[in-house]
Amino acid sequence: MNNKSRRDFLQLCGLAGLGVAAPVWFPTLSRAASEELAAYDGPYYVVFNAAGGWDTTYLMDPKGINGINRLYKDGDILTHGNHKFAPTAGKFQVGMSNEDFYAEFGSELLVINGLDYSVNNHSPGARYMATGKLDSDAYPTFAALAAACKGPTCPLAFLTFGNYSNTGNLVAMSRIPYLPSLAKVANADSIEGNLRMPYEDDFVVDRIQRALKEQIDQRVADTLLPRVERAQSMLYAAQMNSQSLQRITPFIPAKIPKERLSQQAEIALAAFKAGVCVSANISIGQFDSHNNNDVDQMKLIPEFLAGIAYFLRRAEELKIREKLVVIVQSEMGRTPNYNNGNGKDHWSIGSAMILGPGIRGNRVIGATDEKQFAVPVVPDTLACDAAKGLRIRPEHIHTELRVLAGIADHPMSKKFPLGVVEKDRLKGLWGAES
Repeated sequence: MNNKSRRDFLQLCGLAGLGVAAPVWFPTLSRAASEELAAYDGPYYVVFNAAGGWDTTYLMDPKGINGINRLYKDGDILTHGNHKFAPTAGKFQVGMSNEDFYAEFGSELLVINGLDYSVNNHSPGARYMATGKLDSDAYPTFAALAAACKGPTCPLAFLTFGNYSNTGNLVAMSRIPYLPSLAKVANADSIEGNLRMPYEDDFVVDRIQRALKEQIDQRVADTLLPRVERAQSMLYAAQMNSQSLQRITPFIPAKIPKERLSQQAEIALAAFKAGVCVSANISIGQFDSHNNNDVDQMKLIPEFLAGIAYFLRRAEELKIREKLVVIVQSEMGRTPNYNNGNGKDHWSIGSAMILGPGIRGNRVIGATDEKQFAVPVVPDTLACDAAKGLRIRPEHIHTELRVLAGIADHPMSKKFPLGVVEKDRLKGLWGAES
């Protein structure tokens, strides 16, 4: 791609709402620049965010007593295996019921109830759930940390579609909001991403690539000023990224789904399948149901579950389902009582759902009592015990997520300690001693 073409492409990214960050530079990258960037082959990490604060009593932590909800009674609560959930079939118009969701995914699902966010404000809650650290703006999200540790040279290592997405300056953040935009990024050497309309003929592109490679090879052994070496490294990395991104093209669907989560899912899955992405932060908002809680939650929770189901089914079609770790969360819950507007306000106790390789499903850890307060859990046994247990907080989950991902001892992880001492670790959270 010539200089004018690259300028036009960057302008196009801005107009299309794309955020393609400059590649993070590592000294070793220029030394290995003569080799094509290898495809990342998993595991892949996906965080689904119910932004605004979901009502967990209408999903995985049902309460049919004391007026906590107005959709069902205590005797209506349903079970699937070890899971209890609220009955929602027939209570919404579009999306997926709890009944269908648990029937399809309950056997592999780990639910964590009684999660203590410690705050009930959106910004600190979202930061806490994303990073495991409440009192710092510097910490990366788990998704960004995993991308930095496991695939730092991937062109789209960390994809985000919103919600708290801090990277800790460890890895580039990529935003590609629309599927047509993905095609333009994947085929940046073509006009409007159309493979039939390349900016340059193949032989010209080949000569440019060979010239860049020869230039890098010539100077690998040279002693260069850091700024010069960094500039050359980034130039070659950009060209390698452009080639690698072309691997996405076969996995971009011809038909664009209408649902907002499904569109995000297609972008993330295409990037995973192409081996150019490690993690994705997927999100929809409007869960902040201060007015008309039941109407809002019964619109959004079914939509949310349908989006997760779509993601997992498409992953199965792409044959990467068994490589996906999926984390489903929100930054807060809703109060156990209604306000004067038939809404529910912010509540600092909530839940999370996790599934994927290395995680034993059909399990529920933690609980809330009849007033929706968290019940402490004994770390060694994961049994609920109000007298001897501790309150499960985001740092406890993030500590174990780092272990699950195999990055707990990585230097980047050690730069951002979570402060959970060994005796407070949630032993066996994933179904075996961790």
